[in-house]
Amino acid sequence: MIVSSGQKAVSFFAELLQPNGFGPVLSVSTVGEAKRLLVDREIDILLINTPLSDDFGMDFAVDAASKGCGVLLFVKAEQLDAVSLKVENYGILTLARPVSRPLVYQALKLLVATRRRLRALEEKTSSLQSKMEEIRLVNRAKLLLMEHLKMSEPEAHRTIEKRAMDACVKRRAIAESIIKTYDS
Repeated sequence: MIVSSGQKAVSFFAELLQPNGFGPVLSVSTVGEAKRLLVDREIDILLINTPLSDDFGMDFAVDAASKGCGVLLFVKAEQLDAVSLKVENYGILTLARPVSRPLVYQALKLLVATRRRLRALEEKTSSLQSKMEEIRLVNRAKLLLMEHLKMSEPEAHRTIEKRAMDACVKRRAIAESIIKTYDS
């Protein structure tokens, strides 16, 4: 999505994005419109040409980046250092205007590569959290079996494994059923 008060900048960015496989390209002229679109749609990449008519755009850039958007912020050359200092910790790339097509394209490719890498890490983190939750549930179920049925830890472990294999379900499902049965 392109957020720019000037139509000239919108045309410049759209001409760069569409032929290079970035699409569909949406464009709005205010932070308010951009916020409404972000609520309704998942936006991967956001190009913000500051200042905007209703706001400078820096706070919006930070909000969008914290929600997972890749953000490329365009500012006047004399503002570059000050703005970069404020937004770089949020993963926002900042470029000074005027800017060349090759530089914008290179920054976009960098943003896309970074977004892909972050997504892969998020998926891996989610998978690890799920596995840790399963381990916690299985351990809790083992403790309940040891407490209520006087099993040893290896016996409780084997019982959960065997029930899961016999029923062709995950250990998590068996652990949840044991917890439901014995945890009062």
